[in-house]
Amino acid sequence: MSVQCEVTAKASAQTPMSLFERYLTIWVFMCILLGIALGQLLPEAFQTIGAMEVAKVNLPVGLLIWVMVIPMLVKVDFGALGEVRQHVRGIGVTLFVNWLVKPFSMAFLGWLFIRHWFAPFLPADQLDSYIAGLILLAAAPCTAMVFVWSRLTNGDPLFTLSQVALNDTIMVFAFAPLVGFLLGISAITVPWDTLVTSVVLYIVIPVVLAQLWRKALLAKGQEVFDVTMARIGPWSISALLLTLVLLFAFQGEQILKQPLVIALLAVPILIQVFFNSALAYWLNRQLGEKHAVACPSALIGASNFFELAVAAAISLFGFQSGAALATVVGVLIEVPVMLLVVRVVNQSKTWYGSRL
Repeated sequence: MSVQCEVTAKASAQTPMSLFERYLTIWVFMCILLGIALGQLLPEAFQTIGAMEVAKVNLPVGLLIWVMVIPMLVKVDFGALGEVRQHVRGIGVTLFVNWLVKPFSMAFLGWLFIRHWFAPFLPADQLDSYIAGLILLAAAPCTAMVFVWSRLTNGDPLFTLSQVALNDTIMVFAFAPLVGFLLGISAITVPWDTLVTSVVLYIVIPVVLAQLWRKALLAKGQEVFDVTMARIGPWSISALLLTLVLLFAFQGEQILKQPLVIALLAVPILIQVFFNSALAYWLNRQLGEKHAVACPSALIGASNFFELAVAAAISLFGFQSGAALATVVGVLIEVPVMLLVVRVVNQSKTWYGSRL
């Protein structure tokens, strides 16, 4: 193991949940209320913001998305890719769940619940858009928040670091083709030019900038890096919350008319989170992987890179789309659901160790 990977892994393991992260659901709910209120009080102002576009990219949102994503990607050490061979079984399980089970199962759940079972209770013109949002949410594997979940389960920090680095590397190349394929088989028109543009703007460029920044900070010493990470930590969540205020300022009128929509969209997301985390946890147990690896594997398999999902949904389908709303529902339930998964894997450690 390289010295830098070891230092980064230890730092990730010691990172506590910030005030924003611990109470993210409350902050999101407050932003929903604030956004709806401002949208009703200042409709012209938000229409002006919505019109600030260049090549179908909303400039205020684009800036907020970079502020959301880059600080998280600075924490990722791609040098950890060399360590994946130490936990081949755990890495294999997580990749299987992240890139095969999760996106395809979400496409199926979207088709089942949104297009069929819940269709009578949802706006008919938004059904495809809701499914697209769910697919975007499932196709983006979690990044930095996984370090927090892993720490809460005493997970192996090196495994977590190497898995996140591997996922981010795959995401650069696989996100657009995977999303395009799943939208296609769901009979949803794929705006390929906008999809590729979104990948370049919100994955490729942020990854490059983040790694250049990371290299520059580490050149000044680990202490400088740690202090900077602590300072910019709140940026990502703050930018996310501001984006949600804008989003719900546009979505407010629809939500006020149909508040049931959020509850219905949460159903397939909840099923997917519990199913994927249970599957990853069980597969690791069957393969004889240690509990400290199975825990972050289950959490990575269940969690989503919701910042990217929100960004892609807005770019592809717009502020007022059902896709954007669906990704925000994922943000709303992320923290309480993941904390529940953390509790389950912690309390089942004895059962996990009793495998035959």
